[in-house]
Amino acid sequence: MGHRFDRNKVAEKEKREMAQLVGSASTCFRAAVPRSVPCHIFVAMSNQLRDLESALAACVQPEKAAFYPRFFKTGKGEYGEGDKFLGVVVPDQRKIAKKFKELSFPQLRRLLGSSFHEHRLTAVFILELRYERAKTAPDRKEIYRFTLANMAGINNWDMVDCAGPKIVGPYMVRFPGETMKLYRWVKSKNLWTRRMSILSTYAFIREGVFTHTMKIAEILVQDDHDLIHKAVGWMLREVGNRDIRAERDFLDAHAATMPRTMLRYAIEKFPEGMRKRYLGKKVG
Repeated sequence: MGHRFDRNKVAEKEKREMAQLVGSASTCFRAAVPRSVPCHIFVAMSNQLRDLESALAACVQPEKAAFYPRFFKTGKGEYGEGDKFLGVVVPDQRKIAKKFKELSFPQLRRLLGSSFHEHRLTAVFILELRYERAKTAPDRKEIYRFTLANMAGINNWDMVDCAGPKIVGPYMVRFPGETMKLYRWVKSKNLWTRRMSILSTYAFIREGVFTHTMKIAEILVQDDHDLIHKAVGWMLREVGNRDIRAERDFLDAHAATMPRTMLRYAIEKFPEGMRKRYLGKKVG
């Protein structure tokens, strides 16, 4: 005899699971609070963070919680090894980011230190909103410097692909002297730092400046990671959308030996005949 489906029991189970998610995430925030923070400030900050956690927990989709660890490659030895997911989709995270966009930098720092992917990504969305709405150079500088100081928490491709083109790159467009950082990052052993170097050039591409993209792409053209291949190919394609000759000059020099994924991403928008000619140049 089959078991009768009890909606009330299912609802109660879901509430308990959400409470566990919030409680688990809260522990890492409390542990990160400096002892020097006055008690009343700590309480107010903790309440705001708990409200944000609760908002995210209310948007959990169990099927996404099961899917995301596979999608973001969290297995042993994979690029997202050890990352944890609540199961909240990006549109919901962006809505929550707007609601909590006034969180302080210490609060955002603790979000970026969370073991939960959605906490860190929501923090990046908040920083993006703050940068876009910043009215003064000191405000933009503060957000930029905070982002760089907390790059360790911007540690998956979706976070890099937001912070690079929306915060880091735009600041460098305003202050070109900062671009020297790109040429240090591109040589990093850290995957996300290298990806940040090429994705940050997207802001320059939008301004019609392709020099940094081409120089960094040349350094990364033989990188061994698939996520760098995709990023470089994507940025080359964006250059080609604005100046096809500039992209083709790069491809004429490198198509025969560049990784196939990089090449395919770069030529995605080309006419079929042109795509075939470049793929035909590929060695191996």
